[in-house]
Amino acid sequence: MPTPDDALAAPFRPRLARVVTLAVAVVVLALTAVLVLTMPGLAPLDQTGFALFGLLIAWFCWRQASVRAVPDATGLLVRNLLVTTHVDWAQIVSVRFGQGRAWVQLDLADGDTLAVMGVQRADGAFAEQEARRLATLVARRTTTARDD
Repeated sequence: MPTPDDALAAPFRPRLARVVTLAVAVVVLALTAVLVLTMPGLAPLDQTGFALFGLLIAWFCWRQASVRAVPDATGLLVRNLLVTTHVDWAQIVSVRFGQGRAWVQLDLADGDTLAVMGVQRADGAFAEQEARRLATLVARRTTTARDD
């Protein structure tokens, strides 16, 4: 039976961006196939170029759809659009998701910040709930014996 900590440690994934980008990828691939197969006068090199461009767009959409943050025992694996980073719990100082931020931002112990695209403002109330869940998870995982 799942415990409350199991639910707290579930992966963080956006909803709206995931649905939209996967739909766009399917449409781009379908339209690219139609274009390549039906457009008269395309040389094989042109067809290849169109196909590669369509695949590049679909890959970019897939990357956007696959952004997430996955908690584990040692820290948080953050997969953003182009870069995947693992941050130890001890490195995370705070979680911010104020107005005007497109996604959650982690303040790190070295003074740097890290965007967490797995929690996106476009998801509205769900995003606010996920940001609170991430902040709670960070608070629990960074507590030391001195904090008790």
